[in-house]
Amino acid sequence: MPTTRINDPRLAPAYSTAEAAQYLRMPPETLRSWIAGRIYTVAGHPKRSAPLIRLDDPKKQFLSFLNLVEAHILAAIRRRHNIGLPNVRKALAYVKRDFHIDRPLIDQAFQTDGLDLFVERYGELINASQDGQRAMKEMIGVYLKRIDRDSKGLPIRLFPFTRDSQSESAPATDPRIVVLNPAVSFGRPAITGTGIPVQAVYERYKAGDSVVDLAHDFRLEISAVEEAIRAA
Repeated sequence: MPTTRINDPRLAPAYSTAEAAQYLRMPPETLRSWIAGRIYTVAGHPKRSAPLIRLDDPKKQFLSFLNLVEAHILAAIRRRHNIGLPNVRKALAYVKRDFHIDRPLIDQAFQTDGLDLFVERYGELINASQDGQRAMKEMIGVYLKRIDRDSKGLPIRLFPFTRDSQSESAPATDPRIVVLNPAVSFGRPAITGTGIPVQAVYERYKAGDSVVDLAHDFRLEISAVEEAIRAA
């Protein structure tokens, strides 16, 4: 499925590594290794592995919204299993080859048959049990459900996790109050359905405004204000 389109904001260089890592609640160094590759040594000579995420930015400096979504899905694969990147790369290449898709992590086909194929291949590479493969599929599924897609199956909105996403249990109950939409607030976190930037709420909270006052001024539910502060 093609992902290139003239003036598509989803492809625009938008997020620094540090900024994207903050939204995805992960170490910047980890994300940097995904987009730039890792340096390793062979016979005393430094080598760099191929990146897992190919940046849409021609200058290879910033992540696009689609790159951010790719990192979001990759986090589901890597975060709870501590599996070597070469095995991730092999499994994704397997799906890419069999489904003839350029970017498996964001293609809608990955969400159906592609996910089964990936988990099966991944399980073989890491000797995962059937229960382990089932748990992996459930975990990735939780992350996939945080993505809204357009009529062509491409991501248009990402609802990042705003609570603990480091534990072994899938954060399936995280509310969808904060959203990243490349067509709203320049792709920065905003409150769903309002376009109100999370940062605007947080700055006033830091300045001393109470949650109740913020809810009144922005015409938001208190829970939405609390989630915006948590996300920031």
